[in-house]
Amino acid sequence: MKPTDPGFMQQALQEARLAAAAGEVPVGAVITVNDRIIARSHNQTEGLNDPTAHAEMIAITSATNYLGAKYLNDCTLYVTVEPCAMCAGAIGWAQIGTLVYAAPDDKRGYTRFAPAALHPKTLVRSGLMADEAGRMMKDFFEKRRR
Repeated sequence: MKPTDPGFMQQALQEARLAAAAGEVPVGAVITVNDRIIARSHNQTEGLNDPTAHAEMIAITSATNYLGAKYLNDCTLYVTVEPCAMCAGAIGWAQIGTLVYAAPDDKRGYTRFAPAALHPKTLVRSGLMADEAGRMMKDFFEKRRR
């Protein structure tokens, strides 16, 4: 883990809180390069009526636009929940250098459905602030079921 990882994951958690406040599944993402945030987002599938509007997808688009490049080799993506197979594919195509995710997603996570989707050189770190991210997801779905 890098010393800057907790601060950037806190920023991703803040994005997840924004998603929850908007009635979205609370997933947040932040992309950094050289320890500077260049993109941030949260799930917007409900608001945009778009099943592909996941936090990671929006952040990748924002980062590539910011850098003017389709590859994000020098970037780190921080996301509060393990990416799904769709997002892992986008992470792979963008060649993101490092993926840091908090909580695992045993039902929809890429490690279950598409473990080879990431670029072979992408470094993965998981578990950072997993309890907080997992609790946020659990609370969201419990409230939804009431």
